[in-house]
Amino acid sequence: MKVRIIEPIKPPAPKRKRVCAYARVSSASEAQGESLENQTIYYRNLIEANPEYEYVGVFADYGTTGTKDERPEFQKMLALARNGEIDLILTKSISRFARNTTLVLEVVRELKELGVEVVFEKDNISSFTGDGEL
Repeated sequence: MKVRIIEPIKPPAPKRKRVCAYARVSSASEAQGESLENQTIYYRNLIEANPEYEYVGVFADYGTTGTKDERPEFQKMLALARNGEIDLILTKSISRFARNTTLVLEVVRELKELGVEVVFEKDNISSFTGDGEL
């Protein structure tokens, strides 16, 4: 009699969300530089501590206005999102993401269509929930 060993089927590992954060300060003062560094450290630690998240990076623009989208790190982050390399973007607040309402809505809507969620922590808003348009 021949014995056949049947190996159990392992369920695939759950897919981790590819997560990044965006931070920005508008002036190049020393205090603002420390604020940007603190935001960067906070988000890196937050993302890396969550086993459901895969750390993509923290994109931080220093001394740039949020009224335009001509911010190098912001554009780099959007390029990765458009390439399907980001699932979730965390940011402190709507005003850190952008200070131009039209720009915020256009970018968030585009990201949502791409399947990328944006969470504004301070405002307690997710682009994937009903309050995302507020």
